[in-house]
Amino acid sequence: MTAHWTELGVRHMPPMSARSVVVDMPPFIKEKVDERVALLSAPLQGLSADGSVRSGLVPLAPTGVSVAPIAEAAQAFLAALSPAQRQAAQLPLEAEERRTWINVHMNFFRHGVMLEELPPATRELGLDLLRVTLSARGFAQARDIMRVNELLGEITGSPDEYGEWPYFFTIFGQPGDEAWGWQIDGHHLVMNTFVVGDYLATTPTFMGAEPCHFTEGPLAGVELFVPEERGGLDLIRSLSAEQAAKAILRPSIHPDDLPPDLQHPFDGRMVAGAFHDNAVVPYEGVNASDMSDAQRRLLTSLVSTYVGWTRDGHAEVKMSEVEAHLDETWFSWMGATGDEGPFYYRVHSPVVLIEFDHHPGVVFDNPVPSRNHIHTVVRTPNGGDYGVDLLRQHHDRFDHSGGDHTPR
Repeated sequence: MTAHWTELGVRHMPPMSARSVVVDMPPFIKEKVDERVALLSAPLQGLSADGSVRSGLVPLAPTGVSVAPIAEAAQAFLAALSPAQRQAAQLPLEAEERRTWINVHMNFFRHGVMLEELPPATRELGLDLLRVTLSARGFAQARDIMRVNELLGEITGSPDEYGEWPYFFTIFGQPGDEAWGWQIDGHHLVMNTFVVGDYLATTPTFMGAEPCHFTEGPLAGVELFVPEERGGLDLIRSLSAEQAAKAILRPSIHPDDLPPDLQHPFDGRMVAGAFHDNAVVPYEGVNASDMSDAQRRLLTSLVSTYVGWTRDGHAEVKMSEVEAHLDETWFSWMGATGDEGPFYYRVHSPVVLIEFDHHPGVVFDNPVPSRNHIHTVVRTPNGGDYGVDLLRQHHDRFDHSGGDHTPR
């Protein structure tokens, strides 16, 4: 039986700040950080299934859904910053900093302006930008993640490592232009948003929490990732024995049952985490074309749970893309399928990659993955992350060499 987080001890690690850039770090952490930095040497192309990126899967065309509220919120946020803050917060559209996000609590790469350093009114304008980019459910989840991070500072007695407000905002390009973007980066909450025309791209997005369920205290009633967890279980339990034999890659994610490459301290089982922007991820598991209509509905519902973090209207645009590629969608699983054991799953198609993973404790001292600690990541393969392929199409259509926006 999985212990509730209140029954666990606190893991004691060398303290590393969430606010100022960490310079001195333990060798085993430095090795992992250096591995990430090395990945930046490869130009940004996008995730693929076989090393070959399929361009143009999402044509650059009007969606009919307004992006004006997002641009206006970004403009209001920038206008409230001091000149020095604005200089730190606003970077070129295709700056490398887009790619230097990470989900851990330590500040290894963070940039932009930290919400904690802003006056409350300006901080609220930053939250407004997050609010209008996400759906009501997505925004509530993001804020709960931030509040949980505050609790971690109290639990650990290490407030410099955690907190509600050490989250960094960066604007890429000029809000309201034909192409621009913004990023929030902090512990367990990262979102990369890019606008091209009226198309809204919101990947890579990472959301996670440790712990996830609260029955008392200021967070009483908060339950994080319940639909994401339940939706995966509903789908795996719907499979026939023959289908499950294809979908279940490993029956356990206990450390004793896994090779080292499936126990990464940052990523766990995930293959599409931070800095893995060009990862080659083969399709695995069971294909949606081999599912019944009822199972395909469960699969579509599972994907919509994640896509539904995004602002209404834009989420529907994304789901139309997902459904167009449903027969090219794969579902794979590792771990338990019962009511308590930990697991990992992946949904993967040419236009979406979703990973859900139960992790060991980081704040808490459980060495075995449990449902107390969840990581999720959403990617758009084939150049969809950071709006890369949409930007390519945009540049193909318009000449910017003279500093303007001229059709070719």
